[in-house]
Amino acid sequence: MVAATPARSNSRARSLARKLAMQALYQWQLNAQSWTELHQQALASEDAARADTTYLSELIEKVCAEREGLDAELAALIERPLTSLDPIEHAILLIGVYELKARPDIPYRVVINEGVELARRFGATDGHKFVNAVLDRAASSLRGTERSSGSA
Repeated sequence: MVAATPARSNSRARSLARKLAMQALYQWQLNAQSWTELHQQALASEDAARADTTYLSELIEKVCAEREGLDAELAALIERPLTSLDPIEHAILLIGVYELKARPDIPYRVVINEGVELARRFGATDGHKFVNAVLDRAASSLRGTERSSGSA
């Protein structure tokens, strides 16, 4: 068995943090709780030991705190009311838009790919196509310079 490289381990830990954050944000939409309660529940998950818990904390805290602004960004990118979004897809899109806005250290292609993978795994049958299209539009809007330079 080949040992994981630090970068690959960090990537997996971040992916797991996104999954746990998506689950927490899904729960938050259905049953409003404080971000600290959501965070504690996420940390109690058996997956938390392998997750980047610092990043998990950031995602839950910041998305909860910046929900209105993130939803405003999303509303400009989709052609339907936010209330019609599936809660799983909405949680994924909130994370993706947050990362595109606040985390320029994460390449936009990684943000899109991670969102699509979460949607494939947890969303509706073709939800990943919708998530891909919305995050692609968000990347064009929020990371136009990065996209045009071919970085990623």
